[in-house]
Amino acid sequence: MSLGLGSSSNPDVRFNVSGIFLIEIMLATPENSRLRVLRGSSTAADERAAVGELRQQISMPERELAVFFCSSKYDLAKLAAELRNTFPGTMIGCTTAGQLSEKGFLKEGITMASLAGDLAATPYLIDLDNWERDLLAISSEVAAAKRANEQCRLFGLLLIDGLACMEERIVAELYRYLPQVPIVGGSAGDDLKFQATHVFARGEFHSRRAVFTLFRTKLPFATFKFEHFASDGQSLVVTESNPHRRVIYELNGEPAAEVYAATLGLTVDQLNSQVFSRHPLVLEMGGEVFIRSLQKVHPDGSLALYCAIENGVVLSLGQPVDPIGVAKAAFQRIKVKVGQPALIIGCDCILRRLEFEQTGLAIPINQLMTENGVIGFSTYGEQYDGIHVNQTFTGIAIGGGT
Repeated sequence: MSLGLGSSSNPDVRFNVSGIFLIEIMLATPENSRLRVLRGSSTAADERAAVGELRQQISMPERELAVFFCSSKYDLAKLAAELRNTFPGTMIGCTTAGQLSEKGFLKEGITMASLAGDLAATPYLIDLDNWERDLLAISSEVAAAKRANEQCRLFGLLLIDGLACMEERIVAELYRYLPQVPIVGGSAGDDLKFQATHVFARGEFHSRRAVFTLFRTKLPFATFKFEHFASDGQSLVVTESNPHRRVIYELNGEPAAEVYAATLGLTVDQLNSQVFSRHPLVLEMGGEVFIRSLQKVHPDGSLALYCAIENGVVLSLGQPVDPIGVAKAAFQRIKVKVGQPALIIGCDCILRRLEFEQTGLAIPINQLMTENGVIGFSTYGEQYDGIHVNQTFTGIAIGGGT
């Protein structure tokens, strides 16, 4: 079987006991490690035309990984065939609610980054209906990778079906199995249709699956997140909830919607998506805030969320802060850690983009993303280490660019 990985790579292709397809590329790492990145995008509606434009922009010899993000409006079977034929080798991706490209925000089309150099990537396909088996296999593989090369550092990228409501379980279990591996990720979208989302691995699009990609490198890198909310300091205790349905019935022993509205000085009938966007719920842990976004009020007065919440959790209301200043500070901290990034893979909540479009901040935010070389997508949720969050940007910055 030819994988088209280039003559300088030495791929070890195998199936483990769980049937997960593994492509592992072992690289010689020189003292001055470098990463070469090409970025491209297309808004062509035709699958062959879009991939053809990408080929002209990012064809690269000795490519180690291609990562892409695309609109769900494509015929995914046709797009998969074009991608397989044009970019043989290791490739991961997902459908989105919009892309972050070298040109900025895209609502249509496809964006892709091609990577070559001192980086090895191993993608794992996780069946969300049989995740225990697959996570055990991943844990075993990671342990072996550490023993084989203790000098390489590891990080993980998770792309997951955004409508399966499995993000909390999968990212928490991944972090439990891999406690020393930083993880960021995003939930796949479908252009706000909320019908079906897909991840891409092994040359095909899949639903009810996740793709976890383990990266090994000696390059400098840093995982990070930022959000533009701070806690208002008030305590809202979850006293009745259904985590599986992502519903809160009671806060502080009273109907959840009534308590939330009263805390803002509003009535329940004044609650809407704009209020929810400006005042999400906030969970504080270890000096950091983690956003729990609200979706709607149910007729029984309960609150539907985009993240699971359990009984006994103490929340507060989020108060917005300057999103431009927060983003600039975050990217500056990253440059201190890794130097000028060769690439930032970003997972940015669709609720953030919608808010920026409504408040006139889309253009300056867009400029910040392009200035910092972000490639990524608008998500239905974000993951950071072992936690699933909303209204957040999570990312991996990799240094060592040529």
